[in-house]
Amino acid sequence: MSPVLKARALLVLALALVSLQCNGGAGANLPANTANTAANAAPAHYGYEVVNIWPHDSGAFTQGLIFFDGKLYESTGQEGRSSLRLVEPQTGKVLKKVDVPEPFFAEGITLLNGKIYQLTWQHGIGFIYDPQKMEQIGRFDYTGEGWGLTSDGRSLIISDGSNRLKFIDPDSFRVTKTIAVLDGNRPVNELNELEYVNGEIYANIWHDQRIVTIDAQTGRVTGWIDLTGLLPPGDVDDPEAVLNGIAYDQTAKRLFVTGKLWPRLFEIQIKPKS
Repeated sequence: MSPVLKARALLVLALALVSLQCNGGAGANLPANTANTAANAAPAHYGYEVVNIWPHDSGAFTQGLIFFDGKLYESTGQEGRSSLRLVEPQTGKVLKKVDVPEPFFAEGITLLNGKIYQLTWQHGIGFIYDPQKMEQIGRFDYTGEGWGLTSDGRSLIISDGSNRLKFIDPDSFRVTKTIAVLDGNRPVNELNELEYVNGEIYANIWHDQRIVTIDAQTGRVTGWIDLTGLLPPGDVDDPEAVLNGIAYDQTAKRLFVTGKLWPRLFEIQIKPKS
């Protein structure tokens, strides 16, 4: 090869490497999507940085959280206190609320095909709402407990307190697929509130200060986000006031988290652990 051709080849290779390096991230405030890495790759570990802090109703037993079209929707639990709420994020003000009647204990929510779906804990009954009118427009049945709920744009994805996630057809409400969530060979149990983010499922774990990120196709754990210290000590004293509630603003690439009975809603940026 002539010196000129060799120089041109090296230049092309250098430009290609630069291009690959510049396209690695999944979002400005999210870890890179690791869903397509090798199946035996060790999960990544992350910390966080607080971007914004907003008020949150400290009486809300948060079970589900979604952000869509500039609006925050929240599902609150406990028998006799369950609800679906439309909340103003910056103030924490509840703009509209639909009470869930006894004996139902409301759990996770998601939005799919212009409808909000809401689970209940132990009754095997879910509710369907019109998000614009904030009115209940239907019900659906499912088997097992209902904990967290999200959607990949095609299916409803349900957690039930185990390490398994069920994919449910929104028309027939039949289970089409089940994946087991594993960190290596270890099951990750008590998966709670869920959020689908760029091909991965982010999940709270009951009574854990970490969010686990999961390959939505295989169930493989791709990362752990440690949120220890997010809420200052003394801000809550109820032992059930645990981290629970993840919402992703797909348009602005913002990630929100809160907890049951927490007085604050946090916008956070995910940071690699040093």
